[in-house]
Amino acid sequence: MGEPDGLNFKSPSAPLASPVDTAPCLRGMVDVLSRMSAPESSKPNLLAIAWPIFVEQGLRILIGIVDFYMVSQISEGAAAALDVSNRLLFACLIIFNFVAIGASVVITHHLGSGDRTGAGRITTNAIAVNTWLGAITSVAVFLGAAPLLRMMKMPDHLMAFGLPFLSLMGGTLFMEAMNMSIAGTLRAHKHTRDAMFVIGAQNILNVAGNCVLLYGLFGAPKMGVTGVALSSVFSRCCACVAFWVLLDYRTHLRLRVRDFFAISWPVIRRVLRIGLPAAAENGCYLSALMLVTTFTARLGEDSLAIQAFAFNLQRFVILFSISIGLGTEIMVGHLVGAGRLEEAYHGLLRSLRTGLVVALVGILIIAAASPWLMTLFSKRPEIIASTVHLLYLSILIETGRVFNIVVINSLRATGDVGFPLKMAVLSMWGVWVPLAWALGLWLGFGLPGIWIAMATDEWLRGLLMHRRWKQRHWMKTSARARAHVTAATDDAALA
Repeated sequence: MGEPDGLNFKSPSAPLASPVDTAPCLRGMVDVLSRMSAPESSKPNLLAIAWPIFVEQGLRILIGIVDFYMVSQISEGAAAALDVSNRLLFACLIIFNFVAIGASVVITHHLGSGDRTGAGRITTNAIAVNTWLGAITSVAVFLGAAPLLRMMKMPDHLMAFGLPFLSLMGGTLFMEAMNMSIAGTLRAHKHTRDAMFVIGAQNILNVAGNCVLLYGLFGAPKMGVTGVALSSVFSRCCACVAFWVLLDYRTHLRLRVRDFFAISWPVIRRVLRIGLPAAAENGCYLSALMLVTTFTARLGEDSLAIQAFAFNLQRFVILFSISIGLGTEIMVGHLVGAGRLEEAYHGLLRSLRTGLVVALVGILIIAAASPWLMTLFSKRPEIIASTVHLLYLSILIETGRVFNIVVINSLRATGDVGFPLKMAVLSMWGVWVPLAWALGLWLGFGLPGIWIAMATDEWLRGLLMHRRWKQRHWMKTSARARAHVTAATDDAALA
């Protein structure tokens, strides 16, 4: 049984022709990046895996923030049009994400068991399916951009900003679908720094392109929002090429055109068995949050602004939890594939303790600094004071959220995906939503009441997840996951 490192994976099969040619100059670039990102040992610890994920996720958020800020210099209307368009694009990304999540987990199982050929087979099928999903979505958004924006009630005078942006960004979603699958594959192989470097370079290209096409530098025409979209498309295209090069370099796996048509549905069913419940759980959270936001809206415009400020300041603490959760998921997935379940059990508990300390320290720093930080966004003392109050209440939310993010990701890595989804439905819709209405609106506690309801949900689900892990129910699903790996390996050997 191989060590669950998954590093320097080479497919034993003959190299296949890649749809993206790896030019020598690009290979040279990858050589430099690989030396920078090579882990020091074959079994990197949680920090070595998690910190690049934190940076990568932060950089992904930064791309949208930079675009929004630069477009806001044109007009508030242009910024509003960009925000509406980005909401539609975000909904599309959720579709691609459930394939990427499921594939990443299944790949870690194969790598942990030493079945690198099986890991390559999962990767090939996941990229093919996500590419098709991306192509269909790209065509639909490109052709239906105007109706979609009208459905979102965009005023006619803002269509001149929103339509070209959504058409261009939506029409190239297939590249983002490929990017998400390849980035998930690289993370599953513990090459978490690769995606970080690619997204960092994408940010640089995006900002440079925005400056040239938005402000007309170097004699270029001032193209407004259309220029921002073109810049984003170009940086996305470059990121896509870089990801394909890194996939070839790290895994020696190349896809031929026929691989996009020869999809193995038994393989995809294994991916969806993990990915669909994960996507449903995320959808459950987002829909509950949208409904609770309508409660906040009934409290007035100021309450909406205060909630937005608090959420945005909390986001950095959430990123820490997400990075620790994803890093632990990768490690647990490898250990499950290797059959080292006791190590997985204790590894999660160590990660959870780390996450609690990091989240507590992070939210305390944010809360303590919030009186100063809020002066960057508002000059009204009542808005600042209310936001500070919410951020101190967020200490309860963020410490509870760690249990959910870290433990649920690890349960997913073992194949135990049904329990978190059931508890999400019961707790979010049976506790969070009604309690937020009761405390926030009926009893008149306002935003503090809504925050207490959110903390109650996070801690209730978090403690249930912790109990689930401690009771080791997930070991049964881990055994089934290993059996699937063994069966897939045997089938491949007979083929």
